[in-house]
Amino acid sequence: MFFIVGAVPVLWSQDVANPLGSTEDPAALIGLTLEALINRFGTPQSVYAVRGFEQWQDDVVFVYPQGDFYVFRDRVWQLALQSAYGIRVGDPRAAVELVLGDKAEGFGDHFLLSLPGRGWPLMFRVNLGAGTAADRVSALFVYRPDF
Repeated sequence: MFFIVGAVPVLWSQDVANPLGSTEDPAALIGLTLEALINRFGTPQSVYAVRGFEQWQDDVVFVYPQGDFYVFRDRVWQLALQSAYGIRVGDPRAAVELVLGDKAEGFGDHFLLSLPGRGWPLMFRVNLGAGTAADRVSALFVYRPDF
């Protein structure tokens, strides 16, 4: 009796530890005040500015081990995470398609999924890399598209 053992890429969602350290939905952090963000996560590892297309679109980004928190005025409006909703940076496109199913809209280099049931519109964006990494997740964002 012969057995052939080979490497098969995993095409289903793996258990991914929540980057926030709990079972909390990352979308629940959208809308935090600056004071609440610092009270909850402490002093950030670093802070940097992001220039938008217009000057009024500038953000300050607070970097924590849990993710990058984009703040406009005094509220978190966007998160950049290493993992969220069963997807993590580095996962193949096939895993993203399997996890998101037909609920998400594909745009070639990214997927968008509307997150319902909030007091404001929220989106989950999965970016895919360029070049040789075009079929791998390069970034994950949860954000308010109306902000």
